[in-house]
Amino acid sequence: MTRTYEPAATPEEIARLFVERANARDAEGLAALYAPDAVLAFPPGSVTVGREAIRAVLERMLEHAELPFRVEEPLPTVCYGDLALTSTRPADGTGGRVQVARRQPDGTWLRVIDRPETPA
Repeated sequence: MTRTYEPAATPEEIARLFVERANARDAEGLAALYAPDAVLAFPPGSVTVGREAIRAVLERMLEHAELPFRVEEPLPTVCYGDLALTSTRPADGTGGRVQVARRQPDGTWLRVIDRPETPA
């Protein structure tokens, strides 16, 4: 049975929800933050396409993650219609994290492109 998860009301809210679900080791909840056709540039050097493939990658990531994750400092969001470019300054010194989110017909937001690690 698929759970119902709190949706992101703003593009910036996705980062908070990601951290909460990662700290709960909830790969299904993490995947719910992504559009069905989303693209995730993870693991490094790879591209993962589609919510189910992203869920599998995040499940493996959570098996090795050092928790807890913390909500990182957000950088200003740039919006263009139903698209939003979000980013954070990572605490782990990986250089930067960037995401593109798309507003859904119900007004909530899902990630469509995610690059969680950009070299410093």
